[in-house]
Amino acid sequence: MTLSAFDDKASPPTDQALEAVLGRSGKLWTRLKLDLQEAHGPLTEEWNFSGAAFGWSFRLKKKKRAIVYMTPCRKHFLASFALGEKACRAAHVAELPPSVLSLIDEAPKFAEGRGVRIAVRNKSDLDSVESLVAIKVAN
Repeated sequence: MTLSAFDDKASPPTDQALEAVLGRSGKLWTRLKLDLQEAHGPLTEEWNFSGAAFGWSFRLKKKKRAIVYMTPCRKHFLASFALGEKACRAAHVAELPPSVLSLIDEAPKFAEGRGVRIAVRNKSDLDSVESLVAIKVAN
């Protein structure tokens, strides 16, 4: 089973398929894209197939730097980041929910930073993701 709801390498997600999979979370998906374009744009938007285990994900990039990966799942989506240690420290200074700080602290460490995934199901989750993007861009 893939991480994404879309696992067919030959078929990138269409807007209609994305809307059907995300359900109510589709509004959060759209809001995140718009808010990040406004706050940090211009951003490049691109779909990417990351392999059989991950499926399709959507990237928002500032120049060549990916600032967030959005993976569509059934009725929600995942927002993923590679956060460097400086950004992780800044996240602890920001007023993020304890559950988000716990995700950061427990995230696996890679050369690019800590791999953090946040399930976005409601406005509070969206707010946390937007805060982390701002921290990532600043650090």
